[in-house]
Amino acid sequence: MEFPYMEAVVGFMILMYFFETYLDLRQHAALKLPTLPKTLEGVISQEKFKKSQAYSLDKSHFHFVQEFVTIVMDSSILFFGVLPWFWKKSGEFVVLVGLNAENEILHTLAFLAGVMIWSQITGLPFSLYSTFVIESRHGFNKQTIWLFFRDMIKGILLSVILGPPIVSAIIIIVQKGGPYLAIYLWAFMFTLSLVMMTLYPILIAPLFNKFTPLPAGDLREKIEKLASSLKFPLKKLFVVDGSTRSSHSNAYMYGFFKNKRIVLYDTLIQQCKNDEEIVAVIAHELGHWKLNHTMYSFIALQILTLLQFGGYTLVRNSSDLFRSFGFDTQPVLIGLIIFQHTVIPLQHLVSFGLNLVSRSFEFQADAFAKKLSYSAPLRAGLVRLQEENLSALNTDPWYSAYHYSHPPLVERLAALDQADKKEE
Repeated sequence: MEFPYMEAVVGFMILMYFFETYLDLRQHAALKLPTLPKTLEGVISQEKFKKSQAYSLDKSHFHFVQEFVTIVMDSSILFFGVLPWFWKKSGEFVVLVGLNAENEILHTLAFLAGVMIWSQITGLPFSLYSTFVIESRHGFNKQTIWLFFRDMIKGILLSVILGPPIVSAIIIIVQKGGPYLAIYLWAFMFTLSLVMMTLYPILIAPLFNKFTPLPAGDLREKIEKLASSLKFPLKKLFVVDGSTRSSHSNAYMYGFFKNKRIVLYDTLIQQCKNDEEIVAVIAHELGHWKLNHTMYSFIALQILTLLQFGGYTLVRNSSDLFRSFGFDTQPVLIGLIIFQHTVIPLQHLVSFGLNLVSRSFEFQADAFAKKLSYSAPLRAGLVRLQEENLSALNTDPWYSAYHYSHPPLVERLAALDQADKKEE
């Protein structure tokens, strides 16, 4: 008797849905608490607290609906055999347009085209409601409906341009990989990630946002001085027009080796009270670089990718596995999809572990900024960003431990205070 892989996968998906819904309910209850955490009393105004609470509760209600619809659709697609049915129909479409359905690459591209159309149709109502109802209601959305659809069309076109050669390469590698398939797949994805990391900020990101050099002035001088003191090879310093889409704020860095760049959202500059707060945020980000967090994360990602491909090579020829999901043949893409579903339990454990590591990195980067004498402006900057972004102020410890890659504000401020007390 064959093992019921599909039923086991669907059962685990539903089990995880109930578990995560339980955590969501705990977080929802925390969001409804009428008072601020004691450490934030007098730090966050009551007006900001009420606005944050209303925004977080709106998003929480929306999340419940979205997750319910998602689990119903995903489990139904697997349980009722929609996946093999759609694979068959995509093959018939290839024949209909006069192409060879025996060509796995053409069959796969037709299948993916249908999947993309389906995901756009099913995801569009949620995206529209999130952007033009929730985000607009709380003053964050700045984009027009035209800009929204223009971005969506650009994203689709990029998928159409970049997707086929990548998918074709993966299929060819799997078909010809032999005993070293896992290494070949990893090498291809490693190379692809390097290429995309190089091309994305230069060719792709400017399609969606405008990047301009940070004007000369005190802020630029302070950031360049800080970077120089840490021997950070800063080549370019940009401001991105994030305000054309949202009033949420952020900052990030990218680049290889001696060609590093820092990008500030214009909303970050607008929201922070003074240059010191912005520089303190940058000091935190530079802490990640100085402490090699980015390198460690990249290496961990490569190891996990190699392990995943190794696991895939072990099961890709399992006819029992394919039959359990309703397939008589063993297409490369379908094998990857099925494998991803079968390792969901491990993915949840790995994700939880990575979140723990990420939270530890955040505390270390805060401590690094503090050693550079940015403790006070970092505190002020963290509080201000929390206020302006209306981030949740009351968080359930179980929920945040499972979901948050960044510690809640209360924990970060407590860690900075604890460091102060140790120094005293």
